[in-house]
Formats: sequence, C-alpha cells, structure tokens
Amino acid sequence: MASRADDGCGWKGRRAVQERAIETRRNILAAAAKVFEEHGYKAATIADVLAEADVTKGALYFHFPSKESLADGVLREQDEQFPTPERAGKLQQLVDTVMVQAYRLQTDCMARAGVRLTLDQRAGSIDRKGPFARWADTCRQLLETAQRQGEVFPHVVALETAEALVGSFAGIQAMSQAYSNYADLTARVGILMRHLLPGVAHAPVLASLDLSEDRGERVFAEVLALHSDEPDRFRRVPVN
Repeated sequence: MASRADDGCGWKGRRAVQERAIETRRNILAAAAKVFEEHGYKAATIADVLAEADVTKGALYFHFPSKESLADGVLREQDEQFPTPERAGKLQQLVDTVMVQAYRLQTDCMARAGVRLTLDQRAGSIDRKGPFARWADTCRQLLETAQRQGEVFPHVVALETAEALVGSFAGIQAMSQAYSNYADLTARVGILMRHLLPGVAHAPVLASLDLSEDRGERVFAEVLALHSDEPDRFRRVPVN
C-alpha cells in the first residue's frame, strides 16, 4: 500500500505539480502585465510575453489560449478587490480605497497594465467596462453606508457620486501618467478628493479625513501586516 508520504505519484507529488503550475501562471501574468503596460494591447504579441516570461509556448497556451485571454487575466488579477481595512468612518475607508489604488499605480506594473487595458479602445473584445463597474460598486456601497451613518448628505445619490469619482480618477491618473509617469498621482488624487467631497459630506466629517499624500502607502503597508501569512496574495510586479 502506497504511503501518503510518497512524493512521486502521491499527494506530495501532485501538490508540487500544482504549485509549479500556479507559479508559472503568475510569472506569465507578470510578463503580460509588463508587455501590455509598455506596448498596449494591439502592439503586444504572444512572442513578447514568451520572451519576458521565459516559458515555452506550450506552457503559456496551457494557461492562456490567446492574447485576449491574457488581457482578461491581467484585468482580473489587478482588479481583485484589495481588502482596504474596515474603518468606523466609511468616508475615510472610501478615501483609503482611492489612495491605495493611486499608490498601486505608482508601484505595481500589474495595476498599470490593468488601467491601460481598461482605457484602451483598441483592446479587442475584452470586458473593459468590468473594472469600472466593480470599482464604482465598491464606492457606492461605502457611500451608502456613510450616508446611513450620517457622514454624507441625505440628497446625495450614491451611485452617481461613485461613478463621478471613478470617472474623475480615470482622468486624473491619465493626466498624471502623461505629466510625471505617476510620480505626482497621490498629490493629484488628494486634490481631487478635496474638490469632490465638500459637495458630498458634512463639514465635521471632512475635517477628520486623512488625505495625506502618503496615505495610500501607509494603508497598503497596514494591509500587508494584517495579511503577513499570505505573502503571495499581494505580490507586486515591480515597475521598470
């Protein structure tokens, strides 16, 4: 009778194969993010991704049968809801969500590639509206809770405000990318929030908000500390 410790055909062997497959998939997505972020969807090629990932064509096609599926994979990877810590003040939690995304665009190629694909009108038939819709829904939920808690004016329509915020952020990040390759993005996002939020929230709530330029970096570090047992979950693709 075979032992469970058998690492040839037993459970240890199967687990090792699964872990290698997961790591290969991550490497391919990281390579695709770099290629899409640098070249855009239309100019990017499978050959570029293969060269960047240093894997065989068979390994790539096992996980991603087409360039479109690679782009969808990058969008899903960067669009995973980052677990911004719960705050008693939901408007602060909303600010943290936006500021963390700004920080990720400064530091993570996966986030940059996802944004470029989302805004790329030539990006084939990938679901470009998905990231907008999911982020707007997250913002809507936070605004509705903030409204129930008395932080937000009663007349505010949460979905309208959420979509205005997401659309404004898209424009601000594009402007920052053009001006400074995202170096000034957190500062620009702070300015955006200072202009948008007075029409949404009560003055005492506004006075309590932390809109510091380094807010996103500090919240990101807080999340890493809270999830120190899941290092792969928040692995970043370094910006060149």
